[in-house]
Amino acid sequence: MIFWSSIQWMNKRHEPIPGCQSDKPRSFTGQGCSPEALRLKNYMQAQVPRNFRLLEELERGEKGIGDGTVSYGMDDADDIFMQSWTGTIIGPPNDKLEDYPILSQILPSFSQALFSSTVHEGRIYQLKLFCGKDYPDNPPSVRFQTRINMTCVNQETGAVEPSLFPMLANWQREYTMEDILTQLKKEMMSPQNRKLAQPPEGNEEARIDQKGLVLKCCIV
Repeated sequence: MIFWSSIQWMNKRHEPIPGCQSDKPRSFTGQGCSPEALRLKNYMQAQVPRNFRLLEELERGEKGIGDGTVSYGMDDADDIFMQSWTGTIIGPPNDKLEDYPILSQILPSFSQALFSSTVHEGRIYQLKLFCGKDYPDNPPSVRFQTRINMTCVNQETGAVEPSLFPMLANWQREYTMEDILTQLKKEMMSPQNRKLAQPPEGNEEARIDQKGLVLKCCIV
């Protein structure tokens, strides 16, 4: 019965909301909606049960996100509570002068040094996300498995500190795991993070989590 209800919900959520022009799933967009339809959408979103919401996120994750530099999926397909997830972030690339041909023509002596550069380019970071029973009303816990030096990450445990990461500190129910990963990728390009020295790639290290368990982690 629960499985059938889930199927019904997954089908129903793709039906257009009266007054909306968008063809995206209801819980991911409010664009193209009249004020009345947007209120209806927000009401319906607030009523989405936890597992149905996670099924939506799972479906979206399996289809692929954007340019493929951010991805996520469940750790155990048999986990009926859908708690443990693994996310992957490919470090953002550096801006290059050749990417802006018009600018290089106008200012041929324009310096490459003025473009944003980051030590994270090409690195692959793996994270663990844990969605508790109160998700999405409360945010998931987020922890880097891969060693990384960022201002919002605890260097001993790899945990993303909510007090230092505004998306978790000011969590809203419509935020998703995709939003978290995307925002963390943006944080890598922030002035305070893009130049920080990083642990060597390929080195395995032990890390103690908050429960005192040793976690083995490495850069893929």
